[in-house]
Amino acid sequence: MMASLDQQAAESIAFIRHTMARSASFTAVPGKGGAAMGMIGLAAAVVAARQADPASWLGVWLVGAALAIPIGLWTMLAKARTHAVAMLGPAGRRFAQGFLPAIVAAGIMTALLARSPRVDLLPSMWLLLYGAGVMAGGSASVPVLAWTGAAFMGCGIGAGLSPAGWGDFWLGLGFGGAHIVFGLIIARKHGG
Repeated sequence: MMASLDQQAAESIAFIRHTMARSASFTAVPGKGGAAMGMIGLAAAVVAARQADPASWLGVWLVGAALAIPIGLWTMLAKARTHAVAMLGPAGRRFAQGFLPAIVAAGIMTALLARSPRVDLLPSMWLLLYGAGVMAGGSASVPVLAWTGAAFMGCGIGAGLSPAGWGDFWLGLGFGGAHIVFGLIIARKHGG
């Protein structure tokens, strides 16, 4: 009888630990890093708007992404270390499972559209998929990410409904402005 009670207690504790780990939020989303990424987004929008051909325009945005992504990753790792958040814990995995599929889809669609005459669809597609990824990943993170993702998706809708020449405005508003505003909110309310 005693082994049975001990076994039940151990199973109950294991269940409670598992449930608590699954319900935890991924709090290593970097606010300051998001704001820094936003500065790069604003600069990319200004420089890209001055490009004469689609290949140069795309090059500017790809360089911007190549600069922003490492900043986001580095600041996420730094925040995780500071706040003792396990990047590969259950909450971190749920965040990645929500965020990464949309980002992979955006990369694939970028490669496909870059070879087509419809490069003008890239701003809307980037903003919509990034927003969808942020919203999905945000379901395992801080609540403000739902609003962040919605802002990106709103910019994506705007880009899709506007004339093609407005793409850099919407990209600057999303990847620049939204990153800065929501990055500062996250930094202030969620510790960096």
